[in-house]
Amino acid sequence: MKQIQAFTVSVGILVAAHTVMAVKVNVEFDKAFAFKDVHSWDWNPTSRGHVFTARTPDDKPENFKKLAEPVILSAVADAMGRTKLPQRADGPDVTLAYYLVLTAGASAQTMGQFLPTNAHFGIPLFPYSTSSLEIVNQGALVLDFSSKGTIVWRGIAHAKVSMDADQKKRESILRDAVQDVLKRFPPK
Repeated sequence: MKQIQAFTVSVGILVAAHTVMAVKVNVEFDKAFAFKDVHSWDWNPTSRGHVFTARTPDDKPENFKKLAEPVILSAVADAMGRTKLPQRADGPDVTLAYYLVLTAGASAQTMGQFLPTNAHFGIPLFPYSTSSLEIVNQGALVLDFSSKGTIVWRGIAHAKVSMDADQKKRESILRDAVQDVLKRFPPK
């Protein structure tokens, strides 16, 4: 679990492409933590969550937070209601924080990249040239449950989403991501 404590947001991406794929979820948790003793939760008292952007110099995280936070808070309330774990502000057993990270990335393939090199010097038989280039907007939705300041459970949602999608579609994807992640809390 020390590995989870070492980073706040460094894994998991919602990759933007032209089609919407199923939400993929990864979950990590502290196997030594007694989840059976968790009877209540609440949002992190210092901050419910953060949005980080690194797509363009003009990105303003506060603009994305205004759009995404109400959707995330509502989806979490719905999902946690299904777990029958009550929200309690006065001394909850665990606190929850979210992180939404939006970045840009690229994926490229070059002609001959999957062919073996020649035997003399490991140099390909022809010069590399790009045969496929895809530039995508990427993001991550991370949900962290902490106990006494230590992260004990982390859920990360992965999905492919078009940045051209309208706001209702983005909200739907965020809701699905939250629902799919919180289906795995608490661990069995």
